[in-house]
Amino acid sequence: MSHVPQPQHPDFVARHIGPADDDVAAMLKVVGQSSLESLLDQAIPSVIRAGAALGLEAAESEPAVIRELRDKASRNTVLTSMIGLGYYGTHTPAVVRRNILENPAWYTAYTPYQPEISQGRLEALLNFQTVVSDLTGLATAGASLLDESTAVAEAMTLMRRGSKVAKDAVLVLDAQLMPQSIAVTRTRAVPLGIEVVVADLTTVSDAAALRALAGDRDVFGVVVQYPGADGSIRDWRGLADAAHEGGALVTAAADLLALTMLTPPAEWGADIAVGTTQRFGVPMGFGGPHAGYMSVRSGLERTMPGRLVGVSVDADGAPAYRLALQTREQHIRREKATSNICTAQVLLAVMASMYAVWHGPDGLTRIARATHAKAVALADSLHAAGVETTADHFFDTLTAVVPGRADAVVEAAVAHGVNIFRVDADHVSLSVDETTTAEDLHAVASAFGVNIPTLGDGEPNWPTVLRRTGEFLTHPVFHAHRSETSMLRYLRALSDRDYALDRGMIPLGSCTMKLNATTEMESITWPEFANLHPFAPADQTVGIRELISDLEGWLCKITGYDSVSLQPNAGSQGEFAGLLAIHAYHQANGEAHRNICLIPASAHGTNAASAVMAGLKVVVVKTAPTGEVDLEDLKQKLKEHGESLAAIMVTYPSTHGVFEDTITELCSLVHEAGGQVYVDGANLNALVGLAQPGEFGGDVSHLNLHKTFCIPHGGGGPGVGPVAVRAHLAPYLPNHPLSDEAGPATGVGPISAAPFGSASILPISWAYVRLMGGAGLTEATQTAILSANYVAARLREHFPVLYAGENGLVAHECILDLRGITKDTGVTVDDVAKRLIDYGFHAPTMSFPVAGTLMVEPTESEDLHELDRFCEAMIAIRGEIQAVADGAVPVADSVLRHAPHTAVSLTQDWDHPYTRAEAAYPAGVDPLRKYWAPVRRIDGAFGDRNLICSCPSPEAFED
Repeated sequence: MSHVPQPQHPDFVARHIGPADDDVAAMLKVVGQSSLESLLDQAIPSVIRAGAALGLEAAESEPAVIRELRDKASRNTVLTSMIGLGYYGTHTPAVVRRNILENPAWYTAYTPYQPEISQGRLEALLNFQTVVSDLTGLATAGASLLDESTAVAEAMTLMRRGSKVAKDAVLVLDAQLMPQSIAVTRTRAVPLGIEVVVADLTTVSDAAALRALAGDRDVFGVVVQYPGADGSIRDWRGLADAAHEGGALVTAAADLLALTMLTPPAEWGADIAVGTTQRFGVPMGFGGPHAGYMSVRSGLERTMPGRLVGVSVDADGAPAYRLALQTREQHIRREKATSNICTAQVLLAVMASMYAVWHGPDGLTRIARATHAKAVALADSLHAAGVETTADHFFDTLTAVVPGRADAVVEAAVAHGVNIFRVDADHVSLSVDETTTAEDLHAVASAFGVNIPTLGDGEPNWPTVLRRTGEFLTHPVFHAHRSETSMLRYLRALSDRDYALDRGMIPLGSCTMKLNATTEMESITWPEFANLHPFAPADQTVGIRELISDLEGWLCKITGYDSVSLQPNAGSQGEFAGLLAIHAYHQANGEAHRNICLIPASAHGTNAASAVMAGLKVVVVKTAPTGEVDLEDLKQKLKEHGESLAAIMVTYPSTHGVFEDTITELCSLVHEAGGQVYVDGANLNALVGLAQPGEFGGDVSHLNLHKTFCIPHGGGGPGVGPVAVRAHLAPYLPNHPLSDEAGPATGVGPISAAPFGSASILPISWAYVRLMGGAGLTEATQTAILSANYVAARLREHFPVLYAGENGLVAHECILDLRGITKDTGVTVDDVAKRLIDYGFHAPTMSFPVAGTLMVEPTESEDLHELDRFCEAMIAIRGEIQAVADGAVPVADSVLRHAPHTAVSLTQDWDHPYTRAEAAYPAGVDPLRKYWAPVRRIDGAFGDRNLICSCPSPEAFED
């Protein structure tokens, strides 16, 4: 099949796909195939091949796509938002927007699993953790969660684990918790068998009263909003004491900006704090992405979900950052994992942290006081006109009492260019923020028919018990960068310590690090998308919802499924949503007893974690020696569990990078037993345009838009994990209580805070599909498969390729087996990974899905020069290994074991059996493009034993 792009898209496809026509011919020769079609015929089982071309028309050009996006954006109406409910207007500092959000050095980086080349974003995340810890007063904060509502749900399970009360204890939520958080928590609670009670907790002052609200049952956890959804600020000390007396833990869902003025949750007894950092410089974006947060008191840090950045030391004893406590990751703990989170919101957490660095504690307090002053002025005007508000003490949100007039007041506000929130027929709420102007206050006052508000100084009238007294953000980093010159240089210095796709290839198997084209990224900062509130009226969000509908339809065509929900804001959330749909389907058919989920031993770890979260019991199916699912073991498991079978979760192509020719038989066997087939879409980039999981036997799949469909990884998030289903599961897709348009009325409930998840980054995937068209998408898949087979062919004689199909071919990735090398020489996958840094590469995926291996996925975007550069680096490293094998160099003092080599290390005393030049400039490294790791190899065990998860003092680095 020709590599020549189709006439309707002569430019973009050729620019997205790395190898040119001559390169494809040369690569095919190395692989031993006469054509792409011949390669595909031998690599992909004919039984799953799509019968027709993928019928998606490509746009004429990149400018044409921008015009189409402009047209959609124009159909959104961006009013001044005073809806609040966890989403607020914010000014993104221009230096942060340009140098982080719009900078590929930040947005094309991968999760910092190779910490030596991730020191910049790890420092930024440590700043983030420090901001959260300082403002909440709790000892340890994580490196971000997905959003506020899922953070509340994560707090629920953390409290369940951390409390010592009876197993049938209940969770109690205050009635003023954000409505979306109540709904998401209920969705999470049902499959776990946790009962949720929603009640007014303002009068609870002893354990007996709390127990009475819970129906005379034990309570394991309590969650309050601080300030409440109605705007009220309450002293929760009595409730916290009562909860602790009864053995429960307490979570505060807290507003970080308010906490610059409010008593920190830790000081009134909260064990956990959660929330969102959206208003720290991250646009509302119709719901996301935004960085959720969690912080915990001492003693709970080792049970926190998600990622935690800590400070360790490198081989020279210098402080260095890394992810701490990584044994919590799902691929290790699997069904014993306490969460299925596999992506964070790193890019957004970095933005929020730099908002705090830019403003510092004084600047944040000024913004908070100015915000509060606007709310006070508005309240004074309302009160002067006889309009009551419900809270004596508030920060930025007022709930006005308007008996029988709520709809009229909301309509009047819209007529004046402002959105406020209808609570019920008698109440409306309105929230101000840092972007609210005097004109906005005038407009909303006019809607109420009251006098123009007069601004004061923002001094709160709160009692002393509610007012912060201690300092926060005292670390020098929050005081050092007040000029833009200084801030610009700080951001540049951090990005220089990182390795991202703008430097070179990131050949991670299973993670698909390919081009994130600039045109695809262009529209995400447009105000028509960025400044939309997720709960804005439907008639104001026509353009973005049309874009969402387009993308859903295209994904259905690509996958062969009938319906798609874009609400899941991570692949793990898509898995969870798909499994909930399966459970709801069985329940609707009177088969709620079906609770067994079969999962191959080779599956992604999140599969097992998601299954447990969905209330299913995991039964592992063996993997055959050749890498595919062991069908004989599957048949045995079906025989044992058929009556209780809910589903099987299978990744296709397999996690081992092989197109299994047994997939259709597997699907048939499971269907015959009454189960559903969940095809994990992690490897969909090997299928697009060639095969459709919805056609070859799948009932449901999650997809990864941050992989196959070009949303950048952002250093470990954002992600989008849509769930795609066949028609019989469509009634059970996610929905949302605050948006009728978000899903079916019969749905399983919301699984993310916003109705359409991380909607502001969906234009990236929309633009990618529109630019590529069906032919371009198909060609991308073909090239990805060719590239993987090219790498396998070039490296096979140096490193055994662990799995291959019947014809010796792999899919879109290949696994290099180092286990024999390690046994013979002592050289480990870690040694090879760290040595690759000296050669200017990010390592492939280490020890997954098989310990002691490297999984390589080159993607279609890398050109032949970069593929060869990688192959030659690996071959050269094999030569270095051979020197160890031959006894010429001891492994403990080899260039491999001491890698990576920093510039500083070359200036120190040198007593190694290799030269400085061999260390720093191995074969093939261009001195003019040399990437220098900022630290030497990091001691992970030291960091876990000595857990430091907030900014250390400068003296620590001097010592």
